[in-house]
Amino acid sequence: MSVKHLPNIQSPKDIKEFSIEELHDLCDELRHHIIKTITETGGHLAPTLGVIELTVALHYIYDTPTDKIIWDVGHQAYAHKLLTGRYEEFSTIRQFKGISGFLKRAESEYDVFGAGHASTSISAGLGVAAGRDHNGDDFRVASIIGDGSMSGGLAFEGINNAGHLRKQLLVILNDNEMSISPNVGALHHYLTRIVTNPIYNRIRDEIWDITGKLPYGKKLSRTFIKKIEESIKSLLVPGILFDELGFRYMGPINGHDLDEVVHTLNNIKDIKTPILLHVLTKKGKGMNQAENDPINYHGVKPNGKKQPTADKNEVAAPSFQSVFGSLAIEVARNHNETVCITAAMREGTGLVPYAKEFPDRYYDVGIAEGHGVTFAGGLATEKTRPILAIYSTFLQRAFDHIVHDIAIQKLPLIFCLDRSGVAGEDGPTHHGALDIPYMRCIQGMVVTAPKNGNEFRHLLYTALNQSTKPFSIRYPKASSVEFDEKGQAELLPLGSWEVMKNGSDVALLSVGPLVYTALDVADELSQDGIKCEVVNCRFIKPMDTQYLESLVKNFSTVITLEEGNITGGFGDGVSSWLLENGYKGSLKRIGLPDAFVEHGTREELLELVGLTQSHITNTVRNQFQKQVVDSPI
Repeated sequence: MSVKHLPNIQSPKDIKEFSIEELHDLCDELRHHIIKTITETGGHLAPTLGVIELTVALHYIYDTPTDKIIWDVGHQAYAHKLLTGRYEEFSTIRQFKGISGFLKRAESEYDVFGAGHASTSISAGLGVAAGRDHNGDDFRVASIIGDGSMSGGLAFEGINNAGHLRKQLLVILNDNEMSISPNVGALHHYLTRIVTNPIYNRIRDEIWDITGKLPYGKKLSRTFIKKIEESIKSLLVPGILFDELGFRYMGPINGHDLDEVVHTLNNIKDIKTPILLHVLTKKGKGMNQAENDPINYHGVKPNGKKQPTADKNEVAAPSFQSVFGSLAIEVARNHNETVCITAAMREGTGLVPYAKEFPDRYYDVGIAEGHGVTFAGGLATEKTRPILAIYSTFLQRAFDHIVHDIAIQKLPLIFCLDRSGVAGEDGPTHHGALDIPYMRCIQGMVVTAPKNGNEFRHLLYTALNQSTKPFSIRYPKASSVEFDEKGQAELLPLGSWEVMKNGSDVALLSVGPLVYTALDVADELSQDGIKCEVVNCRFIKPMDTQYLESLVKNFSTVITLEEGNITGGFGDGVSSWLLENGYKGSLKRIGLPDAFVEHGTREELLELVGLTQSHITNTVRNQFQKQVVDSPI
């Protein structure tokens, strides 16, 4: 299609004088450009296609960036990026050194609040509104939340507090599954036009004020008026819950009817009390494949660029996510007491086949990680063995639940932490950098990382073989290196490490698949005459203290390797133990830095943080040579 408007838009001010016909054309251009770009470069597709009209209407009616638009989960906001001066950069989205796939305050003044996870927009929007009033400023605040995000408790905490504070705040519920309301109909359109009409709202408020001045029957009159209004709404619209929480509920309206969305937003933009506008949209709107299969088109891989060559260790090996899905089924067939739980990530965690074979033993709690953990704790008290598959970064939200509801009560939950380490193009909100530190510090928690898919099986069965401790297994978004679908489980002694290669000069203590990188490093350094011992530290906690005791006596240099934040990580645990036990040699921790890692491919980011073979080899060589120089003759 011909592109007329989009390349010329540098900011939302450029669309203020558009006619409604030109706005319709702009929506078509946005949809076409996003589909074309994202199918070539990869990224989130279906979510943003569903909010094209809503995005255009918001920037047309609201005076951004003075007025604040706050998105919930930034992957809805691709059209927002295109309308706010990022058209030329859009082809770099989610690429190394390119623009973020989510909202990022440092990237644009229009990105009011960073968003990578879900359910944050209402709380953040209320905070912005309270800050506005505190400073005596005058601007509007609108928060857009998807219905999936409404499953998170934080959304309802925000609604509850907003209803109490009574600040000007518009919450737009982007209902892309029609999970709350019936289909859009003429009656709903008619009612919405009435209740959003400025004249209607002025008369309503004036009647309310008049009844408050009545000398007699004030309470009775207001109660009567309120009950009539509530009865009508409870009969005709699904908004009584929000009304009771202090919001004026309006809608539902068709979110793809641009005229209706513009008309509604214009009518309600200056109402000073909290409003919830219910907008019905279709995920993937405008692309048949995405409309018919919004789950698989939620995010797409690039189709216009050459794919990177697989690493030699990744040939023909399934991903850790696929291995987990296979093992979940295997375990379920052997252990009737097991169930699997995830938080709106059935596809991402590899549980689709499991959910089909064991529908009565599969629970998706929605975007509610804290609830998922405590729910699993309740299950565990009834002779059930829950396995929780949650992304490392999302499980951070449930930290208190892990401590209070699981660890203190010594419930044997099994946490499978997907996307541990560098998560790739999703960036800092999705990297699993902190799970080793936050799991290590919990009393009684067993913390593990398999080097490959076969060891994943061993650790999972080892976790099931004990019933007194919570047990976590972390693994990256990467190849499992090795996996035998017909392999046999081996029960591992808690805290046991595995020497993969013997040496005498440097001990390379490695976590997870970095074991294979360490083996390559050892082979390379052997050509320099440096003999490295490579250890698979599959148990991050408890550690193999018997091996550590031998290390104190036998090695002058120790290097720890982990794909996690080194602050509070595995290396910290090793260094603390060595210090307390009289180690006199040198130690170097290698891992993710004490800084947020940007977005890019795994290969680019591992190079950036120094977790590639070449970087590690140079670090080990320099550390060993320094130790030799510094050692007394």
